[in-house]
Amino acid sequence: MTISNNMGANNTLRKKWHSILGVCVFILYLMCLFYFLFFAEAMGRSGRGEYRYNLTLLKEIRRFMTHINLLGWKAFFLNVIGNVLAFVPFGFFFPMLLQKHKNILVATAAGFLFSLMVESLQLCMKLGSFDVDDLLLNTIGTLIGAICYVIVRLIMYHQRTEK
Repeated sequence: MTISNNMGANNTLRKKWHSILGVCVFILYLMCLFYFLFFAEAMGRSGRGEYRYNLTLLKEIRRFMTHINLLGWKAFFLNVIGNVLAFVPFGFFFPMLLQKHKNILVATAAGFLFSLMVESLQLCMKLGSFDVDDLLLNTIGTLIGAICYVIVRLIMYHQRTEK
């Protein structure tokens, strides 16, 4: 085996390990996300015995912004910024699962569908509430994560081509 073949084999092995590590981190992230979305009592996830939902876009976001002095910064951060930040890892790690179609639109659509599934489960299980604002914020977070993934891939590509 020549030196160039050996370097190619090392590069392939490194890519495979990066992929495996990305999948493992994604699974760990999903487990933590499911805990906070369905079981964390501190996040209001105890059963209430009633269906709660918001189908008016921007209603809850406006409420948190309008009444920030009454509700507090912590409530605003958890409900608005937290919904965005919670899905950034989804947008970043989801493309690692795909062999093809590693683009922003596919990752964002997958994040939206995953968020829709979560919101629907919360409604059916009467845990938390189904909120279209959460769908919007989660999708924005997924989009941000997917953009970050593309940027990291471009940086890594340019570093490899400069060598």
